[in-house]
Amino acid sequence: MGSDRNKLLLTVRSQPIITWTLKAAEAANSISWIGIISQPTDWDDLRAILDNLKLTKPVELIRGGSTRQESVYNGLQALPTAAEQVLIHDGARCLATPDLLNSCAQAIRHCSGLIAAVPVKDTIKVVDEHGIIQSTPDRSQLWAAQTPQGFDVKLLKQCHAEGVRQGWEVTDDAALFEKCGIEVRIVQGEETNLKVTTPQDLAIAEFILKSRGL
Repeated sequence: MGSDRNKLLLTVRSQPIITWTLKAAEAANSISWIGIISQPTDWDDLRAILDNLKLTKPVELIRGGSTRQESVYNGLQALPTAAEQVLIHDGARCLATPDLLNSCAQAIRHCSGLIAAVPVKDTIKVVDEHGIIQSTPDRSQLWAAQTPQGFDVKLLKQCHAEGVRQGWEVTDDAALFEKCGIEVRIVQGEETNLKVTTPQDLAIAEFILKSRGL
């Protein structure tokens, strides 16, 4: 992003990116608790945002780790003791709708793990380190992973513990389930549920939110 601060504190339509994510979680009636995993250096800014939003659901700030995997592990330890299912969402996906969060929350009641995803539209090429195409996978079997990802809390804690024991390094929690041989399902995501990563993404997010009348 080229910013001098956490990109979630950058603004889209005059509000911090994380604000839009939190508003969606607040509006999703299947969500009862919100944890924000981040570094303490951002907590003053996050508290100011939360004070302004005045959410009705309990929100806890949780210290992040040095990797995504460590951060999620910390978040799991902070969950309410009664929590049986959890949705893990990337705060940079600020365009996820309450409907998507609700559909994932409902689906995880009937399976062990899931991820929101959309079918890949482009033809994908597998390329070696020299830029030479090696193969063209069947597009009909390819899906682009999004968040939220949903899991049975007890199983996810077990998978994280096994990951620590085995020294696994994975890019998302679904990969931990896969390594442990646990089935993960796909829930239809949203084409507009993009991850804000570049300045161009900010402009797209601005356009999408405006088109929604927000």
